[in-house]
Amino acid sequence: MVLPGVYAPQEDTALLAGALSDESLPPAAAVLDVGTGSGALALTAARRGARVTAVDVSWRAVCAARVNAVRAGLRIRVRHGNLFTPVRGESFDLVLANPPYVPAPAGGRRPRGAARAWDAGHDGRLVLDRICREAPALLRPGGVLLLVQSALSDPGRTVGQLREAGLKAAVTRRQRIAFGPVVRGRERWLRQRGLLSLAENEEELVVVRAELPV
Repeated sequence: MVLPGVYAPQEDTALLAGALSDESLPPAAAVLDVGTGSGALALTAARRGARVTAVDVSWRAVCAARVNAVRAGLRIRVRHGNLFTPVRGESFDLVLANPPYVPAPAGGRRPRGAARAWDAGHDGRLVLDRICREAPALLRPGGVLLLVQSALSDPGRTVGQLREAGLKAAVTRRQRIAFGPVVRGRERWLRQRGLLSLAENEEELVVVRAELPV
């Protein structure tokens, strides 16, 4: 179930779910799904026996994730809040993140409503940089961060920041997709900024995997 204004599972969700399927989780692993939306990734982790906490800044998303967990017969702790704020002081074996990552022309204004799921400032890194700063402190030794983003928002910068924080980080999955409605709507602006070349007619999504050494 996806309520109006809640991010529906799309190609980036599927790409991150594929990366999740590759991970070997310890028994009863503690998993955090930040920016859970409808709860699709949280449910995927819960089906593997993980103890899952899901967080979203949208109350509608929180409600949708709770309803979907009940309908699936799975136990998930769902919290309302801004990124990692609701889980301060906790630690996790795995952190999943599908944050907003699309550069926005009105980058100086905080996004509102449904746009909070995709608009991410002038360079697309409004939330990505914060994840790179704050996620390492939430990982247990050997813990893993799996993050999906667009090539439009500089995956190399994500990898570099996570390495500077002491994690082993790399891009582990890539997928090219047709422009969705958000990118199509600002295609001209993205080309003017040099984020899309004149020849490009697809967007590249990537998964960044970062591990805290034991």
